[in-house]
Amino acid sequence: MTEAMDLDPPPPTSTTSLPKPKTSKPLLTTLTLPTPPFSYANLTFLTPSPSTTQQQLDPLLLKSYLTSALSQFLGQTGAAIPIDILQVGPASSWVRLPRPDLAAFTAAIASFSGLNNGKEKLVLRVEAAGDFLGALVGRGEEREIWGK
Repeated sequence: MTEAMDLDPPPPTSTTSLPKPKTSKPLLTTLTLPTPPFSYANLTFLTPSPSTTQQQLDPLLLKSYLTSALSQFLGQTGAAIPIDILQVGPASSWVRLPRPDLAAFTAAIASFSGLNNGKEKLVLRVEAAGDFLGALVGRGEEREIWGK
């Protein structure tokens, strides 16, 4: 009888080898954030007596209060700090200033006793201040979630 023919072809012989698995090393990356040139502050505009109606804050009024607070605290040097008003709202306002001036700015606002507009004393308060705007906005939203 004739020999049975093998129907399965022989396995292919390859001259290329599969890539060797690399040894597993922990993947560590480091990231250094550059020092930002600006800092941001969230300000609120308060009247000490809750019974009075709160005056609407506009950019010009905010700028005059900030200039008064800075010049009262640091004199002409404080008045020369450049401040960009980013947003003025009924509840809070956002300003941008050079990062090295943030400590002096918050100290000036905290020590400012306010101004009299004839009927009542108007005061500014720093709600949050820092170098990264996204972190500050997130902190404000967190306060709304968990209560004041």
